Amino acid sequence: MKKTKGIIFDMDGLLFDTESIYQDANLIVAEKYDIPFTKETYKRFIGISDEEVWAALHEMYADHGEATVQKFIDESWGLAHARFKTGEVDLKPGVHELLSYLEEKNIPRVLASSNVRPVIEILLEHAGIRDKFSDIVSAEDVKFAKPDPEIFVIAADRLGINPADGLVLEDSKNGILAAEGAGVPVVMVPDIVAPTSELEAKTVAVLPTLHQVIDFLEV
Repeated sequence: MKKTKGIIFDMDGLLFDTESIYQDANLIVAEKYDIPFTKETYKRFIGISDEEVWAALHEMYADHGEATVQKFIDESWGLAHARFKTGEVDLKPGVHELLSYLEEKNIPRVLASSNVRPVIEILLEHAGIRDKFSDIVSAEDVKFAKPDPEIFVIAADRLGINPADGLVLEDSKNGILAAEGAGVPVVMVPDIVAPTSELEAKTVAVLPTLHQVIDFLEV
């Protein structure tokens, strides 16, 4: 692979172990309201915007009543975000090492996440890595969430590079599809959901952790 001129990072499930927190919050509140939300249900929604998830939940569980589904959504979101605000969210393996390597090599970095800006800022600040990214593209910056490529088109533009000269680091199916649509090569570092062979074929590599991204870039 040719030399990468800029790296675009996803956040949830790639930099931070947030997906497990979201999942656990949903399962806890679903049980309270007798909603049949499972781990498999959660996996279906990884990598897409909150608004799309919420609309789908209202449709899926319409027989529970709109008010009950809204309570499920609000309380799940609140429970997860209470955890985020404490800063008690684990970084994924290799985050510090990869960011230090990229800084040493003077390879620019931006964050492109479907999450909202306040949550992104909280997590980055608590982890002490906000200054490692020159810019942030969040849910507020796009009209369409992943798998629409808009977020990565914007991210490449903010890096000041052609999409083909960048590299996206992603953990989710929708992120991979968005990168492909934007014309940015993508490395997948799977989190909760392992890639299918079809999805793997859309990547330049599938690596177990961010540690291995350093070796990949050295080739």
